[in-house]
Amino acid sequence: MITLPAADIRRAVRQGLEEDLAQGDATTTALFSAPVPAQATIIAQQPLVVAGMAAAVQTFLMVDPSLRLSISKRDGDRAKSGDPLLQIEGDGRGILQAERVALNFLQHLSGIATVTQQFCRATRGYPVKILDTRKTIPGWRTLQKWAVALGGGTNHRYSLSDGILIKDNHLALLQSHQRPVEQACRLAQRHRSSGLPIIVEVESLSEVRQALAGKPDVILLDNMTPDMVRRAVALIKKRALVEVSGGITLNNVCAMAAAGADRISIGALTHSAAAATVSLVMTSARRATRRHR
Repeated sequence: MITLPAADIRRAVRQGLEEDLAQGDATTTALFSAPVPAQATIIAQQPLVVAGMAAAVQTFLMVDPSLRLSISKRDGDRAKSGDPLLQIEGDGRGILQAERVALNFLQHLSGIATVTQQFCRATRGYPVKILDTRKTIPGWRTLQKWAVALGGGTNHRYSLSDGILIKDNHLALLQSHQRPVEQACRLAQRHRSSGLPIIVEVESLSEVRQALAGKPDVILLDNMTPDMVRRAVALIKKRALVEVSGGITLNNVCAMAAAGADRISIGALTHSAAAATVSLVMTSARRATRRHR
């Protein structure tokens, strides 16, 4: 299983609780002046890949360390609709105060992991990697990319320092050169640090030819049709890895893989993944005890 560093989890949980609980919980304080024994279960309301469980657990324990937690599904596990994910027992006030932040982690990150798994399944049988991008929520990049990995995807650059990715706006500043794509690649070759990959984004077959002259590691085909991708792959002839990006959906990702892409990068994995449907159901522990007598 892919492990998220504990320090990243604690930082994210602290930030979430500062947003939600720093000034207290007016509702719970008004209704309950003393501890209220309670039991709660977090339940999956759809098939999903679990992501964010470690953060959810930390949220409950940071609010009330005396809460007793029983984990049914861990990060990376698959869950069916109706499956219990986590059981919590203890003072209902702490459960109420942690509920929304804990569910935010589970819903958002499980949504990312689940949609990533769908893209990976759609391209099963092809030697292609599904990649994320830097299109992430500020402060949540590590968490979101971790969720992509849990869903079977591959992480692209974490930051601007992780590779030389020449995009359209870089090329726009080199338009005074006769062959800007080739020139950009040659400049990158001269100045790159040891081991950094050079990736160049192109939008036409003529730019593919320029890129090949510049000898990048990866040629990124942006917003091309599957037929154009197929023609570009034939032109490249394995002299560089072929990455495809732009407008990728579950409806066309298999066609892109079949066209010969080595990598398919999808911003929607992190910026547009629908939150997974997860709910917390709580009961009074006293009432539950009476019911079972």
